Amino acid sequence: MISTRISFAIAALLLTPALASCADDTESTSSAAATDCDLAAPPLKTDGKLVIGTDSPAYDPWFSEDDPTNGKGYESAVGYAIADQLGIEKDNVSWVTVAFDTAYAPGDKKFDFDLNQVSITEERKSAVDLSDSYLDLNQALVTVKGSPIDGATSIADLKDAKIGVQVGTTSLEAVTTVISPNTEPQVFNNTADATSALTNGQVDGIVVDLPTGFYIATAELDEGVIVGQFPNAEGTATDSFGATLEKGSPLTGCVNEAIANLKADGTLAKLAETYLAEAGAPVLK
Repeated sequence: MISTRISFAIAALLLTPALASCADDTESTSSAAATDCDLAAPPLKTDGKLVIGTDSPAYDPWFSEDDPTNGKGYESAVGYAIADQLGIEKDNVSWVTVAFDTAYAPGDKKFDFDLNQVSITEERKSAVDLSDSYLDLNQALVTVKGSPIDGATSIADLKDAKIGVQVGTTSLEAVTTVISPNTEPQVFNNTADATSALTNGQVDGIVVDLPTGFYIATAELDEGVIVGQFPNAEGTATDSFGATLEKGSPLTGCVNEAIANLKADGTLAKLAETYLAEAGAPVLK
């Protein structure tokens, strides 16, 4: 199974407080004004039908075979687990393609909620509702063997590095606020483009969330290397993913309750063990 090749410390991801990942405004709390919702009668856009959004391509370890509907991969499985909490059978769940940076843009949505590794930040919460965290994790730097930053052990070692990131992500914040390199980071439309740039030598390394970093390093790159993960100013190294909903959505309370139940009964921990294998990466200081 590919997921067994992806590693990070699950206990830390699931049990640490959801603090900022290289950004002071990241929180795990929801932006929703409404906190009450009847799980037995969730206010969906279409009664009895749940629509979940995510980007395309949909990558491992979040999805498998670029097919969110198969229930494989962490976010696909979480989506169906939330659906089950809402009393929606799998046959009544559909997925729609939503570009990453439009998922949390202001305005009406064509989905009930979106799952696409959207980090919880105050800026995003001003435009949309973000659920409570369904996963806490770290940002990491990926390179290839023999690159100028292969073997770097501190943030100071990265000052002259050329680093790539995906547009609109907290990875960009990690680069600018934690590393603050002498060269402006190169911004790409998606992780695939950033990975190609690393392969072609356009950048020395790319910053992504830790589980994605391990997947890229082990499954997509020849001689890929995890240089390390980043702490924030308080010395922690966590980021938090939340489901995205329309601002003021009546469904947000239900999604929060569903996530709380999935944490309490061990479902989220079990899914993390299934799709995100244990290990770690050094913290760069």
